[in-house]
Amino acid sequence: MVVRTGGNADWWRGAVVYQVYPRSFQDTNGDGLGDLKGITRRLPYIASLGVDAIWLSPFFKSPMADMGYDVSDYCDVDPIFGTIADFDEMMVQAHALGLKVIIDQVISHTADVHPWFVESRSSRTNDKADWYVWADPKPDGTAPNNWLSIFGGPGWEWDGVRRQYYQHNFLTSQPDLNFHNADVQDALLKTVKFWLDRGVDGFRLDTVNYYFCDKLLRDNPAHEPDTSDGGLDAPDTNPYGMQNHLYDKTQPENIGFLQRFRALLDRYEGRTTVGEVGDGARSLKTVAAYTSGGDKLHMCYTFDLLGPEFTAAHIRDCVDAFQTMVADGWVCWAFSNHDVNRHLSRFAKTVEERPVVAKLAISVLAALRGSICLYQGEELGLPEADLAFEDLRDPYGIRFWPAFKGRDGCRTPMPWEAAKAHAGFTTAEKSWLPVPYEQAALSVDVQEGDANSVLSHYRDTLAFRKQHPALIDGAMTFLDTNQDLLVFTRSKEGETLLFVFNLTREPASFGLPAGMVLGERVAMPGAGGTVDGGKVVLGALEGFCARVV
Repeated sequence: MVVRTGGNADWWRGAVVYQVYPRSFQDTNGDGLGDLKGITRRLPYIASLGVDAIWLSPFFKSPMADMGYDVSDYCDVDPIFGTIADFDEMMVQAHALGLKVIIDQVISHTADVHPWFVESRSSRTNDKADWYVWADPKPDGTAPNNWLSIFGGPGWEWDGVRRQYYQHNFLTSQPDLNFHNADVQDALLKTVKFWLDRGVDGFRLDTVNYYFCDKLLRDNPAHEPDTSDGGLDAPDTNPYGMQNHLYDKTQPENIGFLQRFRALLDRYEGRTTVGEVGDGARSLKTVAAYTSGGDKLHMCYTFDLLGPEFTAAHIRDCVDAFQTMVADGWVCWAFSNHDVNRHLSRFAKTVEERPVVAKLAISVLAALRGSICLYQGEELGLPEADLAFEDLRDPYGIRFWPAFKGRDGCRTPMPWEAAKAHAGFTTAEKSWLPVPYEQAALSVDVQEGDANSVLSHYRDTLAFRKQHPALIDGAMTFLDTNQDLLVFTRSKEGETLLFVFNLTREPASFGLPAGMVLGERVAMPGAGGTVDGGKVVLGALEGFCARVV
């Protein structure tokens, strides 16, 4: 089945992507888990937000040790989510609504029950013996080197059949594929073609800089603690951040594989890729390498805005650094996803200011240069759920409890109807994760029709973004200020817009540069402020927009 959608081949540039976490979106068969039919049922809602595409977290066949990020069959749907026919129907309905579909590709590793690994571990001489990263122990029986797993402990696991260790960057049940083997690359690209032929519009490439490891398996040197990956490798939680990961990821050979991946996509009309780059302080350098030249990835995202800071200085530093280092690449910005605490809980200092911060955050995000990604439920102003240990399902959270509560708090089910059990997510007696009361109270049905709701503000803001070509792919220039204000212009096709955002809890003002003349105020949703004697005066947590003449 091939679905053609036509349209602009560069639709992804400046697009708004809505991430769906399938097991938490909508359950239609009463088993307490979301499914593909549930996504299809809710597609009109997603389209009503004004987004351009959906990104689906993994729905492939999997033992679910890492909630689907451990794939056992790249070309089939796990029964808990439905069938291939359900996927095809979802594709048809999405395209009918004008929505592109991006799917997660988790190809740095497989599940340990994947047929490829079952064969690979059976002997050292079988046809797939070299499809994973195997290595002999040191003479004393210890692991081949000092590489660590992000999920805690050594990055190697002993296998008694082969009498060798295999590498795993994540769970021990997620063995890493050997990308140095051309047959592995060929097999993976064949699975990518399977989904291209079904009409998918793009791929989000999970851990895209983890595909290759050093052929010589050299030890990583020590490193100062690094928290840039959203906190998952922070040393007070996980010693992974104590190494400088020179050899277990981000190898130069990755460029060649990404070029092969792009060459396959270029055989299809209007397809795209967005890569997840977790490379600490080197992330932007890696993004530049992976997106330059028009022959590798279309765009990447990093963890720069997925941390605790919501300040003008931090956002400017991140965006400015990208624009400086990545000459001809493209970025996808986000404040939340399925791996980090919801940004409202990271950014808001009190419960009372949550709606204000939620509205300001999307206003800022929508004004940045790049594509943007929204995570399901953020348009409702959902905070992070505070779950009890017995409710956790995330292996990372269970492993590092209580120092780190894991990722389940951002993965709780989408609240649709406040008065129903489980907020309308499921008719099952028990949902796979609970829906906290404070999230149920923010359900879609509560906010629909309320012009002052966070949901209405998201819709209005995304419509505003589409009305101004400068916000899609126009130039962006920061203006200097001696205050904690985020000030920049966006320009395209004869229109220049000035944005001033006050991310502090105190009133502030911005003196217009000499020679800058403002025209009429632009009706940016939720905008405030006044112009007084050559100054833009703003209240706390307020934004301003006007044309520059």
